[in-house]
Amino acid sequence: MSAIDKRFKLSALHRRILKKPIPDNIGYGYCLGGMAFTFFLILAATGLMLTLYYVPSEAEAYKSVQKITEDVPLGWLVRSMHKWSASLFIIFILLHTLRVFAAKAYRAPRELNWIIGVKLLALSMGSGFTGYLLPWDQKAYWATEVGTSMAGTVPFIGEYLVQFIRGGREVGGETLIRFYSAHAFIIPLCIVALLWMHFHIVRRQGISKRL
Repeated sequence: MSAIDKRFKLSALHRRILKKPIPDNIGYGYCLGGMAFTFFLILAATGLMLTLYYVPSEAEAYKSVQKITEDVPLGWLVRSMHKWSASLFIIFILLHTLRVFAAKAYRAPRELNWIIGVKLLALSMGSGFTGYLLPWDQKAYWATEVGTSMAGTVPFIGEYLVQFIRGGREVGGETLIRFYSAHAFIIPLCIVALLWMHFHIVRRQGISKRL
């Protein structure tokens, strides 16, 4: 036992967290949520690195992405990791959701955790959608134009909803700022809060034994 552990009892705390009974029928399918969480951590780390160089303005966004890709040392690698982690994050959340549904782990007393998980899935989709615009190229612009236009089909409030999402009538600089704020701050904070609740409930209730 090290001197630090002797004084602060750190290993005892870790044992308390990790020592939790696990059902015998656990398989690789139960690792899907953990994989999604791993990719979220990669997203957070690479996203923070990208914010050091990314400029969320109509005139500079595309140039800053080019600078990250071509001039910043290992910038292309960080951007690629962020891009692929975003796709894998959504894929593994979808697979995790399907696994939970197939195992019928959404039933009482775990219905609240199911609702939280569905919200996490929706937020992950929102994160991907808002992040898609940030390179500010033609592909991102027109994808956002089409995607935001779909909100206009909502009865009665469709037009106002589109203007709220875009920050105006057209996709422009206001939309970019709005999407950047949502992608880099608002959605990640909501995901962190829901993840804490999700893990807390799993910790309290344990892993579902249903197949």
